[in-house]
Amino acid sequence: MSETTQQTQTQSQSQTEAEAAQPLQTTSGESEERLREEWTDYRFDGTTKLAVEDLDVHYGDDHALKGVSMEIPERSVTALIGPSGCGKSTFLRCLNRMNDRIKSARVDGSVQLDGQEIYQEGTDLVELRKRVGMVFQSPNPFPKSIRDNISYGPRKHGDIDTSLLARLFGRSDEEAEEQLVERSLRQAALWDEVNDRLDDNALGLSGGQQQRLCIARALATDPEVLLMDEPASALDPIATAKIEELIHELSQEYTVVIVTHNMQQAARISDQTAVFLTGGKLVEYGDTDQIFENPQSQRVEDYISGKFG
Repeated sequence: MSETTQQTQTQSQSQTEAEAAQPLQTTSGESEERLREEWTDYRFDGTTKLAVEDLDVHYGDDHALKGVSMEIPERSVTALIGPSGCGKSTFLRCLNRMNDRIKSARVDGSVQLDGQEIYQEGTDLVELRKRVGMVFQSPNPFPKSIRDNISYGPRKHGDIDTSLLARLFGRSDEEAEEQLVERSLRQAALWDEVNDRLDDNALGLSGGQQQRLCIARALATDPEVLLMDEPASALDPIATAKIEELIHELSQEYTVVIVTHNMQQAARISDQTAVFLTGGKLVEYGDTDQIFENPQSQRVEDYISGKFG
């Protein structure tokens, strides 16, 4: 080995050691500590639905998410918590490639759904987002009837056909559509409230009803995973309670991943909790009871206890 090569390796090793010795980026009120791999090495019984490995996200020069690795179990609720700007929503959008819609975004690393890489070339994004649905922070129903809001996705995917041509040839799926609308609204705990006005404009519903309609709309495409980005943040306490009860029921059939700023909500509804803190790092991930009652990271304890965030 040449002397130059030895010097290069020594410099590289020294640089790596120096970087490791630096405390994690913190904000006012946070303790300084070293991140430990065992804090995020969450072991669970059951099947892995989503597996994330060394995920990095840049928005231009902004390094929003750094080296995140975690596995998400199927048919459960995983809560993502942390202060604003820590990368929770960015991470959520990576799970169905919604960040692809942001021109400045660059995603590196791996995300697997049932063992299949979703970032590989040739991935059908329409099919991916059918399997991994999303509900956003503010209710966003289409300015159409309640019925059309539910059937819109399946129609676009070709799962139902109620066109004039189909009716003329006796192949109309109108009965299938009616069954789909009822099933989706029942799953979203909304059927009893709207079954007698399915042709009314969805914008006439209350905020809480609109959000449950958006959940029903996502369920209509028969997804396997449901991503929720602060779905109750704009709702009153009564509507929030209905959404939380609904999430608990949905986790019996679906894998739910939810971003929330409400730590009490995370403690109530989730099976496991992932804590993101300053610098786009996943700091701790484990059973929700353990995270809230006995966190391993001092920074996580400080955040949960309200010392910062």
